[in-house]
Amino acid sequence: MTDAFIDIAGVRNFRDAGGIGALRRGVLYRSGSFHTLTEEGARQLKDLGLRTVIDLRSPFELEVWPDQRHGLDHESLNLPTLPANREDVDRPWPEDQATLYTFMPETAGPSLTAVIRRLAAPEALPVVVHCAVGKDRTGLTVAVLQSLLGASDADITADFLRSNAGLGLDKGPVPYIDETGTERVSRPISAELITSSLGWIRTHHGTVPAYLRAHGVTEAELDALHANLSA
Repeated sequence: MTDAFIDIAGVRNFRDAGGIGALRRGVLYRSGSFHTLTEEGARQLKDLGLRTVIDLRSPFELEVWPDQRHGLDHESLNLPTLPANREDVDRPWPEDQATLYTFMPETAGPSLTAVIRRLAAPEALPVVVHCAVGKDRTGLTVAVLQSLLGASDADITADFLRSNAGLGLDKGPVPYIDETGTERVSRPISAELITSSLGWIRTHHGTVPAYLRAHGVTEAELDALHANLSA
């Protein structure tokens, strides 16, 4: 799926999440944030027929780095994967990568439920799901959606790992400045990380659908998701 990447000016790591399991191409995209989207990039998104952007970042990230629209009329939804921000929650986001990937599924249930409900509506498609760079929060969200559409863990993992190439992390860690102005290091992702997230879900709930049902997703919504996204 080297052809999954799409050049959208000003957006990092943009690619089609389809072609895996029964998930068809052209309905679900994934990327980094749109805060540096250019006018050319907006025209490219319009050509894709974009209708909905689901932003998994915290409200604080959105305040510092708001998505750019350049006249696009898509619907924008903020459905944070993680608690509001590091400063005002009792459970700070883990700094350690391995711990983050078992923390995310523990906190992401409400976000994933809302994502599925939006994707269950035909008028929402095509959709882009993004976080800051489209690697961790987006990685978990897309992995859950691909699993629901029948993708194997091997195919889910292969797609997940493409973010290393999409972000230049295939050459090693990359320094960056976060939303608080602090210098941090973005680290490559590994197969073990997404395996641990899916493993947490299955250990605590048995299956991915059962995990989602525990957070309020209905059978009708799962059926609608399949109808809308399946090839």
